Amino acid sequence: MAPTGPAGAHPPDPQKSMEDEIASVLQERIMVLDGGMGTMIQQHALSEEDFRGYEFKDHSRPLKGNNDLLSITQPDIICDIHKEYLLSGADIIETNTFSSTRVAQADYGLEHLAYQLNKVSAQVARKAADDVTAQTGIRRYVAGAMGPTNRTLSVSPSVERPDYRNITFDELVEAYKEQAKGLLDGGVDILLVETIFDTANAKAAIFALQTLFEEEYAPRPIFVSGTIVDKSGRTLSGQTGEAFVISVSHSKPLCIGLNCALGAVEMRPFIETIGKCTTAYIICYPNAGLPNTFGGYDETPEVTAKHIKNFALDGLVNIVGGCCGTTPAHIRKIAEAVKFCKPRVPPSLSQGYMLLSGLEPFRIGPYTNFVNIGERCNVAGSRKFAKLIMAGNYEEALSVAKSQVEMGAQVLDINMDDGMLDGPAAMTRFCNLISSEPDIAKVPLCIDSSNFSVIEAGLKCCQGKCIVNSISLKEGEEDFLEKARKIKLYGAAVVVMAFDEMGQATETEAKIAICSRAYHLLVEKVHFNPNDIIFDPNILTIGTGMEEHNLYAINFINATKTIKETLPGARISGGLSNLSFSFRGMDAIREAMHGVFLYHAIKYGMDMGIVNAGNLPVYDDIHKELLQLCENLIWNKDPDATEKLLHYAQSHAQGGRKVVQTDEWRKSSVEERLEYALIKGIEKYVIADTEEARLNQQKYPRPLNVIEGPLMNGMKIVGDLFGAGKMFLPQVIKSARVMKKAVGHLIPYMEKEREERRAKRGSIEEEARHSPLCCNAFIACPDKNGNYFLLMTFIQLSCWRVDAVLWKLTVLA
Repeated sequence: MAPTGPAGAHPPDPQKSMEDEIASVLQERIMVLDGGMGTMIQQHALSEEDFRGYEFKDHSRPLKGNNDLLSITQPDIICDIHKEYLLSGADIIETNTFSSTRVAQADYGLEHLAYQLNKVSAQVARKAADDVTAQTGIRRYVAGAMGPTNRTLSVSPSVERPDYRNITFDELVEAYKEQAKGLLDGGVDILLVETIFDTANAKAAIFALQTLFEEEYAPRPIFVSGTIVDKSGRTLSGQTGEAFVISVSHSKPLCIGLNCALGAVEMRPFIETIGKCTTAYIICYPNAGLPNTFGGYDETPEVTAKHIKNFALDGLVNIVGGCCGTTPAHIRKIAEAVKFCKPRVPPSLSQGYMLLSGLEPFRIGPYTNFVNIGERCNVAGSRKFAKLIMAGNYEEALSVAKSQVEMGAQVLDINMDDGMLDGPAAMTRFCNLISSEPDIAKVPLCIDSSNFSVIEAGLKCCQGKCIVNSISLKEGEEDFLEKARKIKLYGAAVVVMAFDEMGQATETEAKIAICSRAYHLLVEKVHFNPNDIIFDPNILTIGTGMEEHNLYAINFINATKTIKETLPGARISGGLSNLSFSFRGMDAIREAMHGVFLYHAIKYGMDMGIVNAGNLPVYDDIHKELLQLCENLIWNKDPDATEKLLHYAQSHAQGGRKVVQTDEWRKSSVEERLEYALIKGIEKYVIADTEEARLNQQKYPRPLNVIEGPLMNGMKIVGDLFGAGKMFLPQVIKSARVMKKAVGHLIPYMEKEREERRAKRGSIEEEARHSPLCCNAFIACPDKNGNYFLLMTFIQLSCWRVDAVLWKLTVLA
């Protein structure tokens, strides 16, 4: 039978880079990858002696099962397998190097052979590809396979010690560098980081590759392929598909996709998700179905090809192939199935988004309201946290982080800057512990330190895309650029402080000038993504009694406005607690100042800030006199503003301390009480008040009427306040919890009503036809620009579908 070859292939163009050459093919047609190497090796039923060969006949450890070693001891077998796949229609073959790092080879006592294994395997694959290219006249490519190793950076191998790791980021980087050198020296065209079950490992591989491309080797295309382990849609280390894409996109892979663990049917929804959130080409090489009881694969080539053809017909893929259980027969059928299918056209994604990730993605776009960066995991800013860390009680310190996330922190700031601490060690331990807590690890981290070695320690522990806080021009351009390049290699966003060689900027013009200079250095010299740049124009302390400090708040706000107008893509952040430092110990005053300042700064373009999530007051709730005093201080309207604020603190609210909430509001009507509880996020009385309203059968004949009436009225006010920037996400979450509790109390009564109606009418269908009572109520929150960006559907139920309520509420709460 004549050899099968890809359609529409062209000879190499010496003027094109390898990436451009492959990209041009991908624009024309779907390319085909090979299938399982291990599957084919197993068919040879090789013995221990076959694995050892002459070269390792006296090796002290068993070597059977070390498939990568066969490139040295049985190169003809490996070459023949490569050729079988190529002659079955594969455009690209993978080197036999899935486990050829010194980390994985240590199991066999062959870590010293890592470079040789990779170089020889690449040469074997290169020869096979070149032979078939010459035989068929069709260009074939070699991808250097870089597997995940048998270690993980994000998961502890010890149940008793969740912070323990049996390998470091630096060790993985060195192992991957050694592997990549062998592959490149052996002649590969592509480097394929594959079967990624822990994104932190993949980031180490990417770090290694990008370092080599900067220092020693001409760049080669990078392919990145993750592994979703089950129908949860997450990797083994817990990331969603979209979070995974965000975490590795700094490498600008030519292709990104999924392989292994699942068959094509199970993999499809996750390939669809990944394809929607990347402009890279999509690679997909599933297993031959799911394994049977004995670990084998039963899916036939025809069935696999049929599934993958459906992927192609629906425009989901650019490269297809097979993983475990697939053979040349599978690849032949796949190649035939997609031969005339059009390739996926990468989408044009919305510009202007900052993309971050923890275990889950976090997108900050033009219509995102203020982003809360939780501040309490800071040894310099929280006595409780500092005390726990100093005592070595890191597990208990996690409760501080969890509390911040529960109260609405969308990013978590971590700072270990204290002279009594080993900063890098403390940062490493705490970040490793966070990785073991999905409820915390779901949000991105902000690695915060004035010591760059501490920042690097944190970045080396995080599989998601973090924020670095911060760098500046304080030590000059060379130092600034060196740190920025490192941060880019780690794939993080960066906060740039408004400092330069002359010191901290306090005046509006100086803030703008420093930030502009830093922006152009980052974008033009480091090629930093503008959407990953955050400026902190310095929120400085006001109300100090020193006249030169009176304009500090105004200067920040004015600088923010100009920076947002003149530096496209850049965001603005700041440490809010600095503003009110003069009033330390007076929590009510400080929180009022923060609320007023944010209300105005957000309007001028402030995107995010390091805040104590949950402790921001609602603007309209601030006592009118205190509100006016804060306005005067912030806007420098009254030369005596500081003295007046101090006088207020001394004569009100126990010296400025927060007043214990009174129950005066309990004297109002039940409707007013429910609305008040929702707006203030007070859960204490909500069940009693909900029950009181339910019992008023004349006013609320049905439990649903209580939801449609006072409960939704309260939530509408919450939506209006949030949309106007007078209320922040932590407070909205508190309101949602109150709403959830109230609805939860009503559910049994609605279920009872449903059963009674069903018994009376005879069937659900009859009930639906005669009594389609349904409440589709929502809060539409306009953002700061008047655009409706957040639709929180709190209720979507009828008397026969009450089970939908709690799920809808859980989305927010």
